[in-house]
Amino acid sequence: MAPKSDSAEGIVLNFVNEQNKPLNSQNVADSLQKFNLKKAAVQKALDSLADSGKISFKEYGKQKIYLARQDQFDIPNNEELNQMKEENAKLQEQLSEGKKAIAEVEGEIKALQTNLTLEEIHARQIQLGDEVNQMEERLIKLRQGVTLVTPEERQAVEKIYTNMINQWRRRKRMFKDVWDAITENSPKNPKEFKEELGVEYDEDVGVSLQSFGELVQTGRKRTRCN
Repeated sequence: MAPKSDSAEGIVLNFVNEQNKPLNSQNVADSLQKFNLKKAAVQKALDSLADSGKISFKEYGKQKIYLARQDQFDIPNNEELNQMKEENAKLQEQLSEGKKAIAEVEGEIKALQTNLTLEEIHARQIQLGDEVNQMEERLIKLRQGVTLVTPEERQAVEKIYTNMINQWRRRKRMFKDVWDAITENSPKNPKEFKEELGVEYDEDVGVSLQSFGELVQTGRKRTRCN
């Protein structure tokens, strides 16, 4: 008589048959913890099932290995095995195609998530429209000759520029004093000595301190005229 499916023996028997592989009592007890079966109850059920011939077992020293009875299973012949292999190959191919399709859908979803929604597009359109209007207003003022730089901003820029010009003028004077002192008693030709050292004057690189200094005066005159 088969044990009840909800009894300890029934639960253990179903598990051993489902696994259909060698098991010891610890394997079974660990796997059936969700049924609140203690190891002692599992061991008792295994021994009872083995004694009644419902499962097989072998002893290896002090340890017993339990296995489902193989005569209860339908063993396929070679033709059935080949058919099963073909079906398995088809299923594997379908699985591969399914995974590929899922990956494509996930890619499309990810792409859609990165795109702007209609509300976001509308908001962006309004923002860009405001920016274009501001630029057009600024362009109109420039065309009309309206000064867009405040007097304070202009003075701050002129102050920085003037300071740089003064630094340039001071360092140029310092270099001239040092250079004159070096070349005054030097037997070398100053021009050849300059080329030997790689020294370059402002004129050598196409700049003029005077022309940059005049920019400040020109800007101040225009400010007074305005």
